[in-house]
Amino acid sequence: MEVFLIKLLQFMMAISLLVLLHEMGHMLTAKLFGVRVEKFYLFFDPWFHLFEFKPKNSDTTYGIGWLPLGGYCKISGMVDESMDTEQLKGDPQPWEFRTKPAWQRLIIMVAGVTVNLLLALFIYSMIMFHWGEDYIATKDMTLGMKFNQEAKSYGFRDHDILLGTDRGAFREYSGDVYRDISKAKYCDVLRHGKQVRVSLPGKINMLEMVQSTPRFMEPFMVNEVDTVLKRIPVAEDSKDSIVSPAWQMQLKKGDVIVALNGKPLDSYNSYKDATGHIADAMTAAKTRDDSLRLRTVTVAVKRAATGKVDTLSTTLTKDLLMGYAPVNPLASYKNTHISYNFLKSFPAGVKYGFDVLGGYISDMRYVFSPQGVKSLGGFGAIGSLFPDKWDWHAFWMMTAFLSIILAFMNILPIPALDGGFVLFLFYEIITGRKPSDKFMEYAEIVGIGFLLLLMIVANLNDILRWLGYM
Repeated sequence: MEVFLIKLLQFMMAISLLVLLHEMGHMLTAKLFGVRVEKFYLFFDPWFHLFEFKPKNSDTTYGIGWLPLGGYCKISGMVDESMDTEQLKGDPQPWEFRTKPAWQRLIIMVAGVTVNLLLALFIYSMIMFHWGEDYIATKDMTLGMKFNQEAKSYGFRDHDILLGTDRGAFREYSGDVYRDISKAKYCDVLRHGKQVRVSLPGKINMLEMVQSTPRFMEPFMVNEVDTVLKRIPVAEDSKDSIVSPAWQMQLKKGDVIVALNGKPLDSYNSYKDATGHIADAMTAAKTRDDSLRLRTVTVAVKRAATGKVDTLSTTLTKDLLMGYAPVNPLASYKNTHISYNFLKSFPAGVKYGFDVLGGYISDMRYVFSPQGVKSLGGFGAIGSLFPDKWDWHAFWMMTAFLSIILAFMNILPIPALDGGFVLFLFYEIITGRKPSDKFMEYAEIVGIGFLLLLMIVANLNDILRWLGYM
């Protein structure tokens, strides 16, 4: 429960800040051009609100709604998500949005996404100034990578150290590595001290690379025991605990698990794959005995003290945990740190922000594929991206990332989003014809319907993942 509350608090803080500043962008530019702002709300307020006040001599009512799905800025003379069309039946007034020149209306509509983009770049710049950059270069990952069968069919081999592709040298192991390899004609690796070139087709599906089990590639991890837990939870959502199988088998630091159910293991990656197959088989288990039979495994352990291999039988938990943690090679790799002074932090932050934006735009082509729809996540998926413990660096990194997503998603040419209004404004500027209020009303209804459907699918995916069906 504590972890859930920490994630929830971070999520609510980030979203509240981003929505508040986004809507403030609309409000300030509207007032700059003499457009009346009737309401400025954080969160939505159907039927009732939590808090509301109207300053003396102000046309704007400020408040907080009860439905934390965003926020809004209600501008006079504009068809928006409030669907208040009564005001449009009267004669156009000089303080209304609809009476202003198209260029002013365009500035008002792009102000929100502009604020979100600038905010993200500013946050990244301040992160660079305060913390600098820390990363492990792929060339310094001396154990290399663990590859799946598809990757090996192209010519990759376990322990290959990634160097770069025809698109450029790799910096660190991240989504950019997958992105580049998916589009590359070749990839250079360091194999047994020699540089080797692996030919690639130039059009690998990146989403399948990431979602495949096992993944296309992961950092190679030896299956050497680092720590052993004495007690572990019976299941993830249980308060009851048991003596861990690892403790019962008397695993010690330095021991290596070399086989599971008679199948040789060359790495911790292979161990996770093996337990993954057990998890798949458990979905077909009909009785408690079936589950218990699958969770009862034989483990071959090479003892650090004697060098001998012991074969033992044990029963994993319902979550298939054994109760040990392997040696983390990342902790021993060389860390690269870059510090920035105040002035240099801005170009570094801007470059980082636009790299993130570019990667996000590149990945959007997968959204409407079957795999992409299944990968959509709602509030639960977004909230889970925040760390279990309060970490300001991680919080601001996630906030900046969400700010970029909010900016990009809002500028998409979909009715009910800022980009939909921008699309119609460009049409008006180019053709000299303004869409009718009735057309804008219908477009808003269609846009809201589409967004609600998208939200339902994304949050349903979260529920199905939580229930174990995805």
